[in-house]
Amino acid sequence: MNQEYISIRHLSKKFDRSFVLKDVNAVLGKGEILGFLGPSGAGKTTTIKILTGQLRPTSGEAEVLGIPCDRIDERIYEQIGIVTDTSGVYERMTVYDNLKYFARLLNVPLDRIDPMLKRIGLYEHRKKPAGKLSKGQTQRLILARAILHRPKVLFLDEPTSGLDPSTALEIHSLLLELKKEGMAIFLTTHNMDEATKLCDHVALLNEGVIVEYGSPEEICLKYNRIKRYRVQLTDGTKLTLSQDPDTAGRIMIWMKENRIETLHSCEPTLETVFLEVTGRELK
Repeated sequence: MNQEYISIRHLSKKFDRSFVLKDVNAVLGKGEILGFLGPSGAGKTTTIKILTGQLRPTSGEAEVLGIPCDRIDERIYEQIGIVTDTSGVYERMTVYDNLKYFARLLNVPLDRIDPMLKRIGLYEHRKKPAGKLSKGQTQRLILARAILHRPKVLFLDEPTSGLDPSTALEIHSLLLELKKEGMAIFLTTHNMDEATKLCDHVALLNEGVIVEYGSPEEICLKYNRIKRYRVQLTDGTKLTLSQDPDTAGRIMIWMKENRIETLHSCEPTLETVFLEVTGRELK
């Protein structure tokens, strides 16, 4: 069993008279990615703020690296990295100096900076003012700054929101590398495809309540109640067929006649599961 880096037990948060989080439970181990998924206002960012000591919970318990969240102080930032929608860069400073500034704050050797810039594809821009970077390049710089000190836990709040598909894929690749190296990653997103690709476990969050929790595959298969298959034949015919003996016979004949171009199962996606469970679309 993986070492637990984050533990959340019966966590609730109330603002005025309204609960933003209600009885939330989750665990994140070393070398895992945990996704908190849901639309805006579901409670994802509030969870990160509690786990990083920016907010106190109304009830329940949460620990990061064995430290109760209500006792977190600035020392935790030597062991965690954070990327949120409010993370920014010093626009007048160069790309290199942005990382140099944080390296000095966190006692990181300066010889880590150039390899990090090469790893994220910004080495050739190291002397450029950060304000001259594109949005995708800026997001990569923010991520580089969050992992420069090699934290044990990385918090990512909608890290690829608004990015082009190519840049998003580059960030996905880096996150999977970090996971392989043993970093624990807590990811919030409303992008269910992203979560399916990256996460070991996901929590589907709706109005502060976890409505489903498990691996993406487990959750999708749980709701695969009516099994269907999409078939495209070599003549261009497209069919959606239910799982039954007649379908099995037809597919066998088409395979013998080499007439099948593509064959796919139709299990639901995380997005369709979320819609079924909550009646809400992701926005």
